[in-house]
Parts: sequence; structure tokens; C-alpha cells
Amino acid sequence: MQKLKIRLFHLWFLLARPMTLGVRGIVHDRGRNAVLLVRHTYVSGWHLPGGGVEVGEPMEEALTRELAEEGRVTLTGKPNLCSVHLNRQASRRDHVAVYLIENFTVDGTHPGDSEIAEARFFGLDDLPDALSEATRRRLAEAFSGAEISPYW
Repeated sequence: MQKLKIRLFHLWFLLARPMTLGVRGIVHDRGRNAVLLVRHTYVSGWHLPGGGVEVGEPMEEALTRELAEEGRVTLTGKPNLCSVHLNRQASRRDHVAVYLIENFTVDGTHPGDSEIAEARFFGLDDLPDALSEATRRRLAEAFSGAEISPYW
């Protein structure tokens, strides 16, 4: 049922926006060497916070909006664009831009809602077992020197 909901969601986006663009943020707390991860209500595992870029919306504005919505994060400096990936699991036309954020504040914890079940920081040496593979790859690219893949 979950996969059907995701497919229908992406089908609607395909009809509404023939090419889709998303943003994800690697919110890195340097002091704790930890990153913010979110667990959605509609898909399993832990993921980087982010979401879709709306028509007419710059990517950094979408990132700012999504980080505030999903993690109560406010940017206090410019995010750094790390990479852009084709997300073939979503569709042949979906791209995701990944930003590194190290200048931010957090306004409490996310209380959970219909989209986000939980948002919290994990140490890079203590990541959850249920980390999505794409998130695991993006973190390896950002922090372990792994080669950046063109694919999500």
C-alpha cells in the first residue's frame, strides 16, 4: 500500500510538473559531529530532511522552508551545494540537490505530524540501522570522501 501511495504521489507530480526537483539538507552539528535525520510517516527508514521545489521557487528557498517544516531548523548562513543526483527510483525525470548546512539554529524538537513522525540528530559514528541507502551514500560522499554518484 505504501509503494502505491508513493507511485500515485509521483504520478501526480509528473502530470503537474513534468520534471521534478527536490532538495535535501545535510544539517551537520560540527560540535557533536551529528546530522539531522527525519523519519516520515509514509515511507520507512531515516532520511535527510528536504522536499520538493515548487514552481517559481528557488532551490535555497525550498531548502529553507523544508528544513523549518521538518526539523525546526533556521539557517544562519548560506548552505553549500554539494551535489545533484538523478533519482531513478522516483522517475526518470526527478533530480535532487543536496546541500551541506553547518550554520543554523534549531527551535526545539519536531512534535511529529501527518508527514514527519520524528526528527533528531544522530552522531556520524552512531547512525540508525534503518538509515536509507541514499542517505547513507550522501553522508559517505560528504564526510568520508566517497565519490559523488550522479544517481540518488
